[in-house]
Amino acid sequence: MSDAQKAFIQMITNRLGRPMPASPPVHPYKGAPDFWRTHALALEDKIALFRDNWQKAGGHFCRFATMREAKQFIVEKAAELKARQFLLQNQPELLALGLSESLPDSTFTVWHPANRDVLLAQAAQADIGIALVDCGVAHTGTVVVTSSENSGRSVSLLPAVFIAILPAERLRTRLGEALAAYNGRELADFPAGIHFISGPSRSADIENDLTIGVHGPGVVFVLLVG
Repeated sequence: MSDAQKAFIQMITNRLGRPMPASPPVHPYKGAPDFWRTHALALEDKIALFRDNWQKAGGHFCRFATMREAKQFIVEKAAELKARQFLLQNQPELLALGLSESLPDSTFTVWHPANRDVLLAQAAQADIGIALVDCGVAHTGTVVVTSSENSGRSVSLLPAVFIAILPAERLRTRLGEALAAYNGRELADFPAGIHFISGPSRSADIENDLTIGVHGPGVVFVLLVG
C-alpha cells in the first residue's frame, strides 16, 4: 500500500472514529454461496420465472412450439408495425427462416464484417432487429447476446424494436450459469462483447423522470421456442 493510500484510509478511519486497521479483513467466502451455485429449476419453472421477470421489466413475451410459428409471429408483427427495414444477425437459424420471402416488400440487411460504416447507418434506420440469443436467465429476466465480426451489437441496440429468439434449452436458472460458459477461456476465444438485456432501454434524469427507448430499443420481444 502506498503512502497516499495509507493517508486516504487514515482520513476515513479518523472521520469514522475507528482505529486504523492493521490487516485486511478476513473474507471467508468468495463468490456465490454453495446453495446458490447448485440452485436449479425445472424447465417449465424457469420459463414461468423468466416470463414474469421479463414482463415486469417492460418486455413482451411469446412462446412457440417451433421456429416456423415464431417466423409467422414476426411476419404478422411486421405488418402490424408497418416495419419495412430489418437487421438480422448472421446466424444460419435466422437465415433459414426465409423472412425476406414472406416479406418481399421489406429490406433485409444481414450483419457482416465488411463495410462497417454502411452497416451502422443501416442499423440506425432499421425498424426491427432480430437475433438468436446465446441464452436467457430466469432469475433476472435477462437475455444474453454476444458480439463478434458476424454478430454486431448494433442489431440489438439501434433498431426501434428488438426481437430476441430464445430456444428453450438455452434458458438458465441463474446468471452465474450464463457466465460460467466463459470460465477458463483464453482471451483470444472471448467474444468482442457480452451484452445483458433486461427489457427495453430505460433512462432517468436527476429528477427521476423515466424515458423509454433513448439508448436502445423501446420495444423488445422474446420469442421462446420449445
